[in-house]
Amino acid sequence: MQDGFTKGLGRKLLAEFLGTFWLVLGGCGSAVISAGFPQLGIGFLGVALAFGLTVLTGAYAFGPVSGGHFNPAVSLGLAAAGRFSWKELGPYWVSQIVGATFAAFILLLVAKGNIDFSLAGGFAANGYEDHSPAGYTLQSGFIIETVLTAVFLIVILGTTEGRAPVGFAPIAIGLTLTLIHLVSIPVTNTSVNPARSTSQALFVGGWALGQLWLFWVAPLLGGVIGGLLHRFTLADDV
Repeated sequence: MQDGFTKGLGRKLLAEFLGTFWLVLGGCGSAVISAGFPQLGIGFLGVALAFGLTVLTGAYAFGPVSGGHFNPAVSLGLAAAGRFSWKELGPYWVSQIVGATFAAFILLLVAKGNIDFSLAGGFAANGYEDHSPAGYTLQSGFIIETVLTAVFLIVILGTTEGRAPVGFAPIAIGLTLTLIHLVSIPVTNTSVNPARSTSQALFVGGWALGQLWLFWVAPLLGGVIGGLLHRFTLADDV
């Protein structure tokens, strides 16, 4: 029994590693490599769409194995909603952070191939005040990250419960993440995902590590709020 549980958990953790790796490589990769490319740059809209597509495709590819969280805030929100095991929360977080960090490492190796690249450009790290793309304050960043993560969880929970149409959840979730980025890239460069924020901050260091606390606290708070709201007001068994 224990061997079976360990093997099953191992497969889930690998799926979370790969899914989070893909999210950061595709999403942050689009921001670092393609967003500002002269004349043909994809801009905010392209980056937002890239993040949405990574979640959409990753959910279809890895969701059947692990649930397709790819985000510590999602895992916590699902646990708060009674839809995920608390004892698996820590291992999921570790796999997500390692997957995200490995993706950031690969992205850094690629980006260094451009003679004009510099980590001083931000490397798609999240920030506020001087490091907000549009100069938004800490308060603005905290509010937007908390609220948008809560909404993200509500969509995830609503589209994956029994009464929802089968097979369409990844599309709705991916489009929601796209919309989230369209709203909040100017404010914080959009996190709603502590693993994504940690991976970039580890390589940027300095200010990015100093501001990283917000991109853990606000998304985790938002995840819990979204999970509890769904559990006690919106769930089909309420």
